[in-house]
Amino acid sequence: MRSFLLGIDHVQLAAPPQSEEKARHFYGNLLGMEEIPKPANLQGRGGCWFRCGLQEVHIGIQENFMPAQKAHPGFTVRALDELRSRLQDAGCRVTEEPPIEGRSRIFTEDPFGNRIEFLEFD
Repeated sequence: MRSFLLGIDHVQLAAPPQSEEKARHFYGNLLGMEEIPKPANLQGRGGCWFRCGLQEVHIGIQENFMPAQKAHPGFTVRALDELRSRLQDAGCRVTEEPPIEGRSRIFTEDPFGNRIEFLEFD
């Protein structure tokens, strides 16, 4: 069967109304992602977008927001131990998970309760 998929352009995570500054602090300041402008025709919806390598992370505003507690993005990182310390120093709860063959990993939550995974290749 022919695949039409080339890759992943972006991941969208939901957040409650009026939470853009918290998103900027977590994804921009704490994780170091570069904020990128939203297209003009989407700016009225709120939220903010970030660059993550060649992909993007879109934080979309959702009325009646509920965090994703099982579904999650998995970000590849370098210096997982340093990131763990940085998250803990910022007051984020970090949970250890058994490694997946060839990858160490941890989980945390963004300020809105969305589950986030970080993986480092051994």
